[in-house]
Amino acid sequence: MKANYHTHTYRCKHGKGTDREFIEQAIASGLKVLGFSDHCPWVYDNDYESPIRMQPSDLDDYFSSLLSLKKEYEKDITIYIGFESEYIPELMEKQDQLLSGYPVDYMILGQHYNEPEYNSHYNGHGTNSLKQFTRYIDLIIEGMDSGRYKYVAHPDLLYYAGEESTRVEQYTRLCKYFKEHELPIEINLIGLKNGLHYPSDRLLRIAHEVVNTAIIGIDAHTPNLIGDIASIELGNTVAENYGIELIDYLPGLEPKI
Repeated sequence: MKANYHTHTYRCKHGKGTDREFIEQAIASGLKVLGFSDHCPWVYDNDYESPIRMQPSDLDDYFSSLLSLKKEYEKDITIYIGFESEYIPELMEKQDQLLSGYPVDYMILGQHYNEPEYNSHYNGHGTNSLKQFTRYIDLIIEGMDSGRYKYVAHPDLLYYAGEESTRVEQYTRLCKYFKEHELPIEINLIGLKNGLHYPSDRLLRIAHEVVNTAIIGIDAHTPNLIGDIASIELGNTVAENYGIELIDYLPGLEPKI
């Protein structure tokens, strides 16, 4: 594994470790690129404060810390600074305004919610609702069409417990979209390590049939996960077993050393 673009920090309230610890672990593990993609803040119309993502007030420190470390370690590793975020149409304009003064290198799409978090079902809990499932797929495609995001984190986060034929239909639609737009699927190591419902066997089988590529996303919330060789090897094995080609780097986010 040469790059990881799915890395969180303590600022999201469910991560641990310092920024420096993540970087030093990445160097020790032989990574050429480390991308930070903490959960991006939203600007809400009410006073809701998310318990699972950065707050707008964290942005200055996030960039100040990482830009300084990026310079300090520039001869050892390439650092990119970005975010993981949902695509929620009614909130995008305010998010753009919030981030406009910051040097954001990239964003990845993680559709944890279909609506503002304070008024929405968490997609990772699964659902029998066809409406929620199709809306989830629709928003992923609409979000990627916007050009904002480099790839989709855990595209199978939402577990649909309804008809298998519907799951196949929607996953096929998604995989064909990824293929057409030369986007990799993510093999998410948190899901693998913890025995979650993602990466999904069904999605991976369809990805093989469609001939998608894949990228490993550590989804690291602690520095030690960057160096979790067993999980990384498991991700490689999954790709090999399903006959899916892994890519090392995202276009435009290659190593600079």
